Order: sequence, then C-alpha cells, then structure tokens
Amino acid sequence: QVQLVESGGGLVQAGGSLRLACVASGRTFSDYAMAWFRQGPGKDREFVGAISWGGDSTYYGNSVKGRFTISRDNAKNTVYLLMNNLKPEDTAVYYCGADPDYFTITTMPLESWGQGTQVTVSS
Repeated sequence: QVQLVESGGGLVQAGGSLRLACVASGRTFSDYAMAWFRQGPGKDREFVGAISWGGDSTYYGNSVKGRFTISRDNAKNTVYLLMNNLKPEDTAVYYCGADPDYFTITTMPLESWGQGTQVTVSS
C-alpha cells in the first residue's frame, strides 16, 4: 500500500481559502488515482473530488463544484486540494485517499487512506 500524509488544515473564516496537501510514499505515485473525502461532525464520509493518474481528468462532488480544485504533482508525489470561498458547512476532517482504479474511486473502500486533517470554517 501507499502511505499518505495530509497537511494544511486549520481555522479559517467563511469566504476564505485553504490549500491541503497529501504526500505519498512507498509506491509509484503515478500508478494511483487520488481523491479527497471529508467527514463532518455526525456525518458520513463524503466524496469531495478525484484526479486521474496523470492529472488530466478531475471530477467533484456537487457540494464543492466550482469552489474546490484538485491538482497533483507526480514529481513531488503530492496531491493538493485548493478550497476557495469556504463555508461553515465545509467544516470537516479531510482525508486523502489512493486507489489504482480512477473509475470507481468515488466508492469506498479505497486501497489507502491518510490520517486526516481538520478544517474548521467560522461564520
């Protein structure tokens, strides 16, 4: 399995921005499609977005479409989540996930997960 470590979470005011990063190790990064999920208080884990192995294809959950952008740098073994125009309802623990299959990556379980990073948006 690939090991994943997220960073970049924190406290931000509504309307602000944050960029999360997830660094992978242990396997060939470009063999994996990558995704971000989140889990808010008392909620199920929710799909946020995904990016294909080379980064040429992305798709997003409806609640973040137009505000969040996923990108990846295969030379740095890193996937990013840029979050703009944050809302209090975006408050959650954000998890990075990896799976060889891009076409089913919206469905859990994925092959690997990070430990999560907390994002809190104040109103």
